[in-house]
Amino acid sequence: MSDLIESEKKGPLPEVHLVETRDTETRGNSQGETSSGPDNKNAYPELLAYSWPTWKKWVHLTVVFFVQISMNYNASVVGNALGLLEKRFEITEFQARLQMFAFLVAYAFGCELWAPWSEDFGRRWILTGSLLLVNIWAAMCGSATNFTTIMVGRVLGGLCSAGGSITLGIVADMFRPDEQGYAVNFVVLASVSGSVVGPVVGGYLEENVEWEWNFWSQVIFGVLVMAAFVALPETRAKEILNSKAKALRTDAAKEGRPCHIKGPRENVDIMSRRQILTGHPETWRHIFTIWLRPFKMFVTEPIVLFLSLLSGFSDALIFTFLNSYGVVFKEPYKLGPVQIGHGFLFLIVGYIIGYVAYIVDFWVKKRRSKRSGEPINPESRLFLLLFIAPFLPVGMFLFAWLSEPSIVSSPWPALSSTVLVGIANYAIYLATVDYMVAAYGAFAASATGGNGFARDLLAGISALYANPLYENVGRPENTRNGSVILACISIGVIIPIYAFYFKGEWIRGHSSMAEDFKKQEAVREEQLTGSRRPTPIGSRRNSSTGEVDIAFGTA
Repeated sequence: MSDLIESEKKGPLPEVHLVETRDTETRGNSQGETSSGPDNKNAYPELLAYSWPTWKKWVHLTVVFFVQISMNYNASVVGNALGLLEKRFEITEFQARLQMFAFLVAYAFGCELWAPWSEDFGRRWILTGSLLLVNIWAAMCGSATNFTTIMVGRVLGGLCSAGGSITLGIVADMFRPDEQGYAVNFVVLASVSGSVVGPVVGGYLEENVEWEWNFWSQVIFGVLVMAAFVALPETRAKEILNSKAKALRTDAAKEGRPCHIKGPRENVDIMSRRQILTGHPETWRHIFTIWLRPFKMFVTEPIVLFLSLLSGFSDALIFTFLNSYGVVFKEPYKLGPVQIGHGFLFLIVGYIIGYVAYIVDFWVKKRRSKRSGEPINPESRLFLLLFIAPFLPVGMFLFAWLSEPSIVSSPWPALSSTVLVGIANYAIYLATVDYMVAAYGAFAASATGGNGFARDLLAGISALYANPLYENVGRPENTRNGSVILACISIGVIIPIYAFYFKGEWIRGHSSMAEDFKKQEAVREEQLTGSRRPTPIGSRRNSSTGEVDIAFGTA
């Protein structure tokens, strides 16, 4: 154990902590927590995801990368099926767009509803259940015989989509705040890329196959990533400890020795199942408390509220911007679906440039932190964004002027300008979630759920006004007016970034949960740098029976 501590001196490491229990009862509160304190990872550190070798963490992240792409692919690829749906079901373009609106708005609530359950019952099975249900509803859409069935399937698919909140929670499980930068960077690249992979693949689907394959492609992709993810181990500390407790009880039973070891969530899990079936009011109150946690954080935590709105407005601008491609390039430049899909690759180039820029940024910050011996300041996570954020309005203004056939005869200069837009959008999303994951630790899934809520909700609303904005403002003379309007709005959107950078410490000081997490991290650091490891308390062996009367606690 001492070797493990020595290898992890660069940041706070979970401690072993055992709490006394009697027979099968855990001395804790109604939430299933032990008497040692609130949720953290201070038990059996060598078992927890924090202590996994680097290769294992990145294998896990690679699978999560494709899971994230799959979820955002489902949201974006359907844009290429609109015309086919209109012909097949004899509906208007507005009605066809309603299913995109319904999915994204439902997705916004789905992020919030699934995230807190992963904090209480583990990431693995919650996310697997989400993926399974999403695949079922996508299959229902693919086999639909009327448009109503598609609408119902899209709403249910959105509600069952866990979104990036759980994947970012997985990052918080495996990496300490001072080490999470590269991992968050990787997951964010998957999130933004998934929205662009959709129209790239969708162009080929629109041109070559029937509308059903738009949904069946979602099912195929979803089944593959679900199969890969379910094979991964759990990362949530409580669930890992529950499994350890069960294994110790099994070993004791084989030896004919009684053992009453309990994990931190076992009692409440069993109790909840029984009480849900009988309609126990306390259990249902706990369920609603869990469900409401992300919404409460979105409203009451200033960090979650303002950064989520910043990221959400940015995403809505991007979504509106992307919806303009068909109007701007199809008729004036005679581009087909596949060619328009290729135009989205410029955004991916921007995202990759942003990804590499932040790899360098994290490396520089880590070296400075190592030399100074001080942790990375939360506001420093926004420093690079101060210079990248203006790329958003600049790129949109360039797109507006270069997309006019009377000015430029080729569409490629305008498409090239979207590289700047991609860099800015990537940086805004990354910097905001990185800030929140560092601020809220174990509750990062609920915190970033607010980010996903704002992004998906505002993007869903934009699905209804995107085409009218470009078709009715300035047409038929030009299409640039819509882009100019978006560029002007984006100037106002990026202003809060500077407020957070210069006043972020004051804002964090007025955020109760962020302050609590900061104090917990300080306690862990103090324990780690002490003269000796704290002695586990409450462990007891019954002298007459030899059984161990302990429970895993989270201090």
